[in-house]
Amino acid sequence: MYDVVIVGGSLAGCSTAALLGRAGLRVAVLEAHKDPDHYKRLCTATIRAGTQPVLRRLGLADKLAEAGSMPCYDAFHSAADGWVLDETAVERGDYGYNLQRRLLDPLVRRTAAETPGVELILGAKVTDLSRDAHGRVNGVVAKIKGEETLFSGRLVIGADGRSSVVADRAGLPAIETENRRYIYFAHYRNVDMPADRTLRAWFAMPDIFLMAGFGDGTAVISCAPDKRSLPEFDLDREKFLLESFKNLPDAPDLSNVERVTDLIGTRDYPNIRRRRVVAPGLALVGDAAMVADPVSGVGCGFAFQAAEWLADAVTDALKSQDSAAIDKALARYQKQHRKRLGLHHFTIADLSKRTVLPPVIRMILAAAVDDPKIAQSYVSVVTRNSSPAVLFSPKLLVRAAIGARRARATQRREQVPALAA
Repeated sequence: MYDVVIVGGSLAGCSTAALLGRAGLRVAVLEAHKDPDHYKRLCTATIRAGTQPVLRRLGLADKLAEAGSMPCYDAFHSAADGWVLDETAVERGDYGYNLQRRLLDPLVRRTAAETPGVELILGAKVTDLSRDAHGRVNGVVAKIKGEETLFSGRLVIGADGRSSVVADRAGLPAIETENRRYIYFAHYRNVDMPADRTLRAWFAMPDIFLMAGFGDGTAVISCAPDKRSLPEFDLDREKFLLESFKNLPDAPDLSNVERVTDLIGTRDYPNIRRRRVVAPGLALVGDAAMVADPVSGVGCGFAFQAAEWLADAVTDALKSQDSAAIDKALARYQKQHRKRLGLHHFTIADLSKRTVLPPVIRMILAAAVDDPKIAQSYVSVVTRNSSPAVLFSPKLLVRAAIGARRARATQRREQVPALAA
């Protein structure tokens, strides 16, 4: 019997496995794909700055740099205002990581496989859960080369993505919310990428556009338009993608870019949450627990962070081999998961349904262009260093209201001479 059986050998599953293995536990990681270099394609491949502590703990921060990651510094532009960025981020070293999934996924998988106590089993497709006489989950059934094998463990962790078999078999239903945008992207060469804004987002509502650079000189160019534009997009997808940037303020010249990957994406990607992410003897982590609009760029970071919370919550209980203690630890993990990610997910899902930015966010962005303190607060939330609650403190809102009013007045004064001319 294993201490832990993890279903899914991607970012969340392998990070959890590495942390548990280092704690002296025996862990099996069952990955359905046979190729150790398999990777997720539908991902804009950015890890937000809030993930930096757990990446350092896992020993991945230096490995990501060696693999060719680019430090990720965020910058945001709304159509009516200018750039919003944390001007102190570069000096403070408060950055995320931009690294293609074809490099990231195998790296994280190797890290887990090389951890003492962790056994990575490829080509193992989980089909069901096993339970003891009291109904508590105590293992999984997996098909390997056509034959069913039982893997028993004191804890089963579902890290098997948005269409989680583990969640389905455990009776942990998904709650989907509408995403009125679709997203497509490709990687290109010859894209100008300022060092202090290696992830740029334009809120050209109802559409959102993104661009992120990588260490090999390529960049991902993404569009997340309202679904009403799908007929036009389908006429010529790459033309639509590139020409969309022509009308954006302060966008780079894309006339000489060279595409180096396929144009990929999805026409529908709803946000997913679950009221419960644990059951007796079982926990969910990563996309199996929560899925956010890819335009938010939080999936990788949430996977790493939740892996740490889960591993820390259950390690001592697993060592005690006490089922009741394990289930109490799982309850603590669920509470932390909800507390740390719930409001982030709510605000992301809310934006997915909107055609315009929420008034309070428009006000904050307008003020943040010329107010470094407000800009730092906003960026800290989007990079998942801080809770969205930071943006609703009375002191910040008053400061933002004054700053936005001043910014609008300045815009009006600048427009009058232009009209007179």
